[in-house]
Amino acid sequence: MPTYAYRCRECTETFELSRPMSESGEPAACPDGHTDTVKLLTTVALTGSANAPAPTGGGCCGGACGCG
Repeated sequence: MPTYAYRCRECTETFELSRPMSESGEPAACPDGHTDTVKLLTTVALTGSANAPAPTGGGCCGGACGCG
């Protein structure tokens, strides 16, 4: 289930909620019970596995297509 970040406009606290994507736009009360909150835009960093081998060769795709 995705986690969404919100900020309370009343107490300025930032908090996270795990909820289904279908509920991501629904209002969310802060932990102190305030209802004037806004969903924050968050980014996701995608990284490879620590055990994945490093690419070899050159170019944009490792040289297999002859571009490097």
